[in-house]
Amino acid sequence: MSDLWLAERPRINAELSELGLHPGLALALRFLEPGEARPMSALAGQLQCDASTVTGIADRLEAAGIVERRPAEHDRRVKTLVLTPHGEQVRRRVGEIWSSPPPGVAALPTEDLDALKRIVDRALGRAA
Repeated sequence: MSDLWLAERPRINAELSELGLHPGLALALRFLEPGEARPMSALAGQLQCDASTVTGIADRLEAAGIVERRPAEHDRRVKTLVLTPHGEQVRRRVGEIWSSPPPGVAALPTEDLDALKRIVDRALGRAA
């Protein structure tokens, strides 16, 4: 699995770069849902990083017009991130990039792809 990931990393990073995104910024977008305000502290927990790291991520995403920083409705001291319409488009494109299979995987016969999906689902603890 690591060989597959390492082989795809240059393609994925190049496509993210075309969007003006560092892989860490793209990862942060994974945890932001359209129409949903996410507290920056919750994003730090999901990314397993320090809150100051999320401040830098938020600064770059906000400068790119991908998110807006807003005070939380329940507590104005809590800052949240909300995807902009442009951010929703960028997030969608990042999902397409990440879900695009490597050519070798895409070329597998349907029965092999089905078997691979079942194996990965089991490995991730998902019901098949």
